[in-house]
This record gives sequence, C-alpha cells and structure tokens, in this order.
Amino acid sequence: MNIEWSPEEKAFQQEVRTFLAEKLTDDLRQAGQLMTSVYADHDASMAWQQILLEQGWLAPSWPVEYGGCDWTAAQHYIFAKEKAAAGAPPTSPMGIQMCAPALIAFGTEEQKSYFLPRMLSGEHFWCQGYSEPGSGSDLASLQMQAVDDGDHLVCNGAKIWQTHADEANWIFCLVRTSKLDKPQKGITFLLIDMATPGVEVQPIVGLTGEHIQNQVFFNDVRVPKANVIGNIDEGWTVAKYLLEFERGGAAYAPLMQVRLEEIRRAAAEVPGDCCDRLIDDPLFASQLADTDIKVSALEMYELQTLAELSKGHSPGVNASVMKILGTELQQRVTELGMLLANHYGLAFQPQAGRPGGAVSYPYNRESYVGSALSAVSPLRYFNERAGSIYAGSNEIQRNILAKSALGL
Repeated sequence: MNIEWSPEEKAFQQEVRTFLAEKLTDDLRQAGQLMTSVYADHDASMAWQQILLEQGWLAPSWPVEYGGCDWTAAQHYIFAKEKAAAGAPPTSPMGIQMCAPALIAFGTEEQKSYFLPRMLSGEHFWCQGYSEPGSGSDLASLQMQAVDDGDHLVCNGAKIWQTHADEANWIFCLVRTSKLDKPQKGITFLLIDMATPGVEVQPIVGLTGEHIQNQVFFNDVRVPKANVIGNIDEGWTVAKYLLEFERGGAAYAPLMQVRLEEIRRAAAEVPGDCCDRLIDDPLFASQLADTDIKVSALEMYELQTLAELSKGHSPGVNASVMKILGTELQQRVTELGMLLANHYGLAFQPQAGRPGGAVSYPYNRESYVGSALSAVSPLRYFNERAGSIYAGSNEIQRNILAKSALGL
C-alpha cells in the first residue's frame, strides 16, 4: 500500500485546509477542541452541518446521486484527518452516517427521496432505537412489540441509551413483529416520528453530569407501514448492515493523534513525580510512545478499510476490528490524559468542556482550576468507558471475528 499522497491528493489536502481556515469560527473550533465525548455541542454541530452542506461535503460517503462526493479513499481520509487537526466539531452520525446507508441500501425510492434530503438539511434529526432494558449486547432478544393493524403497526415497549433522543424528531427502531424459530427472525426496521402520540422521552444523566442519553417509551404508538425499511420480519439484515457503518464507517485514528499531540505538548510543560517535566518520566514516555505506535498501526488498517469502502463494499468484519481497536485505544488516550491531569483530575469541572448535551449541575463556565485539558480529562475518561460497550460490546465483536473471520 502506497501511503504517500500524490500531487492531486496534496492539492485536495490544501483545498480542505483552506476551507477549514475560512469557515471554522473560533466558537466552532472551541466546540471541537473541548468535546468531552464523541458528540459535540448540539448548536455548534448543527451550525457546522449547514456549512458543510453548502460546500457539498456533508455526506461525502453517500452515492453522488444522493448528495455524496465522488472521492477516493485517500480523499475521505485526508478530509477526516484535516477536520480533526483543525478542531472541527463532528456532525451527529445517527442520520447521515448510520441510518442513511441502510436507507440507501434497503429503502424504496419514495423513502429515499423523502428522508435523505431532510437528513442533509437538518430538518430531520435522528436517534437510534436498538437497545432495550435487558436487550443490549444480545440485541436479537429485543421485545418491543409492533402489532399489525391494517396500514399501521402499533408499537409498545421501551428503548434505552438513546443518544440525543431529547433533541431528535425521528428515531430508527428495531421492533418485534413476529415470534419465529430464531430470535433474529421476526424483527422489523422501522422509522418513527418522535412527535407521534404515545412517544415519551426520559433523560439519563451520566457520571459527568451530561444529559446525552435517554430512555424512550412507546405506548400504543401508531406508525405507518410505509415507514418500514426493507421487509416486515426481515429487519435483522438491515440492522446488521447499519451496525457495520456504526462500528467501522469512520476513522478513529485522526482525532486520537490530535489528542496524543495535545498530551505530548502539555507533558513538556508540567512537572512529573521523578523529574522536572512529565514528558521526561521514562514510564510516562514509554506509555505515550506505545499508544502512539498502536494508533499509527490502526491508521494503516483504517486506510485499507476506507479503500474497500471506496469500491462500494461494506466494512464487513473490518468494522469489528476497528471498533475494538478504536474504542480501546480511545480509552488508553484518556488514561494518559488522567496521568497528565494528576491531582487536578480529582475535581469535577464540567464547565471546562463543551459537552454534547446539557449539564445538569450549576457551574460557572469561566472558573476552573488547572488547565482546560486537565479539567476536561476526567470528563473524557468517564465518557470513553462506554466506548467498549456501545455499538455492540467488544466481547461481542470478538465473538463475531471468531465466527466470521476465523471460522471457530
């Protein structure tokens, strides 16, 4: 694999850098640089979405006929890397990066012509309805019922851990429409308007005080059958396809490289336990170097996967590999951040960050002790604990690899 950028790719890289320099305001950069999880401040994220939409770069991985870009794998990676380096906030992945690929692959032309433009414009803001109380890693055991009633399905049940359900006006759900010989059968992929009578959202506040997650209850919610993606009872196929994009449709390495460089620079300015600068502590330096090497190895794997995506292939089992390595390395980066924060990491200082949801405790944004990085590090540490659980736990991903890649 040639990892040197061609003259054309270097020209594209400069085009992206110029665009980011012109369009990223100080507020948008701050929102990207002070994220405490994988989600940015909602208002900043939506403002950035409109800028990308105007440029035509909001959904580059979509087919061109639906608003995507005819980019090579290298261009996709350059774009991701330059955005991370510039401190750009991410857009919400739920609609554009997750639901959309499933809709494009399995939806009708009428469904695509209605939903895709509204995903791009931000008129529709999406959340995901997969996990249920008692049905998370074992997703096929889900019990939310959808009973046939003529032109509608009547839904009853609950979903949990819905990111931004408090902000979303649409949710894509897995519901049980039949009980057949296997739990994977009888599941249907359904799009539900959150304004439908009977939908209730209740907040879940995380350890960092942020309201990003929610539980959603459905009480006799009537949904048109026209909102079924694919066929009734065959939604498991759609769900698996979507999960490949959730787990492996984006690059982990660029943002981690930015975070590691932040830690490296800061470690050259703070004292260590055994030396004048933390960066000169042999143990810390070796841990930093080890993580850096592993992130670089992941980058090479991501480039190979993006090359497959650019040929129209789905991520396949590569998605599980990227999900395992990406989330566990993200956790490792936050552990290095905690070593850097030292005693400042003991303080609860949500005001130092720009979280992806409202903070439930009163605070003064202008007041915190230590550096902003030291104050944000504990928030990132707690948020990233969920990384090895969401989108299918890493234990489940290893089982997938054992079965699909190794034939065990």
